Amino acid sequence: MNTKQTFEQLKELKLYGMAGCYDTQLNQPAEKQPDAHTLIAMLAEAEGVSRIHQRTNLYLRIARLRYSVLPEQIHCSHDRNLSKEQLQFLSETTFVENAENVLITGATGCGKSYLACALGRKACMNGFKTIYHPMSRFLELIATARLDGTYTKLFNTITKTPLLILDDFGLQPLDINMQITILNILEARYKKYPVIITSQLPVKEWHGYIGEPTIADAILDRLSANEHRVELKGESLRKK
Repeated sequence: MNTKQTFEQLKELKLYGMAGCYDTQLNQPAEKQPDAHTLIAMLAEAEGVSRIHQRTNLYLRIARLRYSVLPEQIHCSHDRNLSKEQLQFLSETTFVENAENVLITGATGCGKSYLACALGRKACMNGFKTIYHPMSRFLELIATARLDGTYTKLFNTITKTPLLILDDFGLQPLDINMQITILNILEARYKKYPVIITSQLPVKEWHGYIGEPTIADAILDRLSANEHRVELKGESLRKK
């Protein structure tokens, strides 16, 4: 058997997980090399792990999360109003499967974006494509897409991505066109895909921030119909 040729064929077929595992086993002493059935099982498992790793890296590149952080790095305490049980529940990302929105509020520096990015990273690891936008950049993207004719493509991307994260909602005023755009996005995602929104404003103040009462009612209805709220408290983490 030409083992080198087999190794090269695995790489040509882009079975990199199998190739790495096969090469490792070839370098084992003859008495420690597995039998055929065990080797096949090991190759299949290695390829599965490799593909999950490749998919995760791809999704993270697409997401462009602001922070590279895992839920395990999030500090939970009574003072922060964030329990380990609540974080554990959100980290399981069943909220993505069930299209349940996550609304994270709190003062500046309390870790809203950090938590949102941790949940976004976990979603990528669990196989959910994610996109992250600071609200300021999101508004710019929408405005630019309307001007250059790419709005429909952008709209379809935003509405069909399993998890959308909008960071720092409430810092910039929304004109009537942007209010309608946000409503249309939320309507298209309603009961299909969730959104994570972070804001310095308490949820009860979002209606006044949006402005136009009818549109504000519709937006909040779609956000709060199936939601989890995280109201972070405590001093700014940046000071620490």
